[in-house]
Amino acid sequence: MACSKNKIDDTVDIFNSGFLPFPKHFTTTCIHATQEPEKWKSLAIVPPIIMSSTFKQPEPIKLTGYIYGRVNNPTREALEGILKTLHGVKYATTFGSGMAATSALLALLKPGDHIICTDDVYGGTISLLSVVAVQLGMALTFVDTINTSEILAAVNQNTKLIFIETPSNPCLKLVDMQEVSKIAKKHNIMFAVDNTFATIYLQNPFDFGATICDYSVTKYINGHSDIIMGSLITNDDTIGKRLQFLQITMGAVPSPFDCSQVIRGIKTLEIRMHQHIINSLTVAKFLESHPNVDNIKHPGLPSHPQHDLAKKQMSGHSGMIALYLKGGANETETFLNALKIFIVGVSLGGYESLAQAPYFMTHGLVSEEHKKRTGIVPGLIRLSIGLEDVEDLVEDLNQALNKIGTGGDACGKVSSRCRCSTSL
Repeated sequence: MACSKNKIDDTVDIFNSGFLPFPKHFTTTCIHATQEPEKWKSLAIVPPIIMSSTFKQPEPIKLTGYIYGRVNNPTREALEGILKTLHGVKYATTFGSGMAATSALLALLKPGDHIICTDDVYGGTISLLSVVAVQLGMALTFVDTINTSEILAAVNQNTKLIFIETPSNPCLKLVDMQEVSKIAKKHNIMFAVDNTFATIYLQNPFDFGATICDYSVTKYINGHSDIIMGSLITNDDTIGKRLQFLQITMGAVPSPFDCSQVIRGIKTLEIRMHQHIINSLTVAKFLESHPNVDNIKHPGLPSHPQHDLAKKQMSGHSGMIALYLKGGANETETFLNALKIFIVGVSLGGYESLAQAPYFMTHGLVSEEHKKRTGIVPGLIRLSIGLEDVEDLVEDLNQALNKIGTGGDACGKVSSRCRCSTSL
C-alpha cells in the first residue's frame, strides 16, 4: 500500500519550532572565513589544493613557514581556520578520520587516568576505549549520562576525562551539557562532546561548558559521503597546543584534497541542515503512526523523553532517527531488504538516505551485555534521513514496513533503483 502525499504531515516550520535560534552569519563565515583570495598569489577565490609533501626553505639553518605536509599545509590550514571561526575558539586540529581524532583525544591522557564515557556511544568508540585505552593502563567507566548523578557517582580522584555524545549514537539520547560541565569544572576534569550528529550549526557545546568538541567530519560537516576525516576543537591553550603537537607527531593528518572537499561541503552546511530537519521530522511524524513501529526516537518530536532539553541546548535536530520495529532480527532483515530508495549501509550525514541495524553493523563487536543495557536490540534501525523528496522517503519506508510479517516479496521487485542488502 503506497502512502499518498496527502497523508504526509510536512508542515515543518524550522524557524518557529521552540528551539534555540539558528546562529547568525553562519554561511557567510563558511564561505569567507580564512579564505581571502589575497592569501594566494593567484588571487584564487577557492583555496587551492596544495599537494606538495615538502616546501622550500629560504634559510637552511632556520625553518620558516610551511615545512612538511604532515606538519602544516595551506589547504588544511584554511579548513582548520573555518572550523575554529565557526566555533568561536582558538584551536582546530583535523585528522585522517573521526577515530583518529578520538585517538588523539585519548593521547592527552596517561596510564592510571580514569575516563567516564556515555554508555550509548558509537561502537568504534566503545572498542577504542574498552580495548585500547584499558590496554594502555587507563581505567574506564560507562554510565548512563542521561542521569548526571551517575556521572557524579563515577568520579574519582583519577578521573581526567568525561566523554559524551549528544544526541547519542544510535539511540538518540540527550545529555544535559550544562549539568555535566558543572561536575567537570568542580573536579577539574576535561569535558569532551562528540558533536557529530548535531554539528556546530545546531549545537555549540562550548556555550554549555565543554572543553573539547570531537567530530567525525566525514558526516554532516562534509555532507557528501566522499571523504573520511575527524577534528578536535578547543579554546583551551594548553590542550590546543598539545593537540597540535599530537597531530604532528602521531601523523594521522587528512590529505589536502580531502580538506578541499570539506571546504566545499561546509559552504552548504546551513541549507543542508535545514532540509535534513524538515525531511527527518516529516518522516518521524509518519513513523509514529505506523502499526509495525514499536517506538521512534527523534529529538524534534514532543514524544521524545528529552524534547524539552533538546529545545534548551539545540537550534534544531539533524536527520537522525532511531526506529524500533515490532519484532527482532527477522523483521529487521525483511525491512532492510525491502527498501528501494534508502541504501543499507553504515555512516550518516550525507545527501542520500541510509538505513542500518546497529545491533549487527556499527555495534556488532560490542558485547551482548552492553547492547542490552543501552537498548541496542535486533529490532533497532538507525535512519539517516537525506535530502531526497520527502514523499518518496515516506513511501519507501511505508512499503518496507508493510512487508514485515507478510512473508511476501521482501526484496524490491517493483523498482529498478533497489540497492537492498542480501544480508546483515
